[in-house]
Amino acid sequence: MELFDQIAEAKAVLQSRWSGQPKVGIILGTGLGGLAEEVEDAVKIPYRDIPYFPVSTVESHAGRLVCGNLAGKTVLAMEGRFHFYEGYSLQEITFPVRVMKAMGCEVLIVSNACGGMNPQWAKGDLMLIEDHINLMNDNPLIGKNDERLGSRFPDMCHPYDVGLLELAQRIALEEKIACHKGVFVAVPGPNLETRAEYRFLRAIGADVVGMSTVPEVLVGVHASMRILGLSVITDLCLPDALEPAYLPDIIATANAAEKKLRVLVRRVVAEV
Repeated sequence: MELFDQIAEAKAVLQSRWSGQPKVGIILGTGLGGLAEEVEDAVKIPYRDIPYFPVSTVESHAGRLVCGNLAGKTVLAMEGRFHFYEGYSLQEITFPVRVMKAMGCEVLIVSNACGGMNPQWAKGDLMLIEDHINLMNDNPLIGKNDERLGSRFPDMCHPYDVGLLELAQRIALEEKIACHKGVFVAVPGPNLETRAEYRFLRAIGADVVGMSTVPEVLVGVHASMRILGLSVITDLCLPDALEPAYLPDIIATANAAEKKLRVLVRRVVAEV
């Protein structure tokens, strides 16, 4: 079955269970799923009930699509995402973004937990993604292109919407939230990086590193969506002072920082 038809089938199932017309799609990463609790009049649909959706296997990812209202806007929120290291193809990972677009979403907000390589930043800080580097050795747009979904060669001059970046910066300043702006580099995972790899990633211009986000952004750009990317720095990846990272600590840091993320995302959604 063609991708276009798969999207239409998934859309039909969602519309049979929820009558909303969403304008904003939100992807919630590791430890950040609590924002879904703020969605009002929520209809929560398990991924397994939606045709062609993968199933999240990562701890702290609930695996549900939350449909409802946030800050006066109708939204679709992914409570947990999919990763390349889980064994899914990038086409499978990004299928929900296709469905969000088909449902009516024009704005995509993507969040993640990441490792911080900029020595001037601290654990728990937020970073607005200004640009990214794809080191995942794959691209979800490889293969036959369907012009109904997007152009063959999408431009990546500004993958992260300049207006949304300015809006988020202003809100962060008004709310007194420490929020940097920088470059996200995506790697396949699931292992964390060596000291030599952190030096390399920093040398090529990255401020933070993670195992997600870029595939979804590539498809969002292909679909002509306006995109805002937000990273929570959950561990420090400074090669000359590197210490082992533990998943419980990473999740705890993400949970603590989530309060700031909630405020920022809620206000962005309200004003977008």
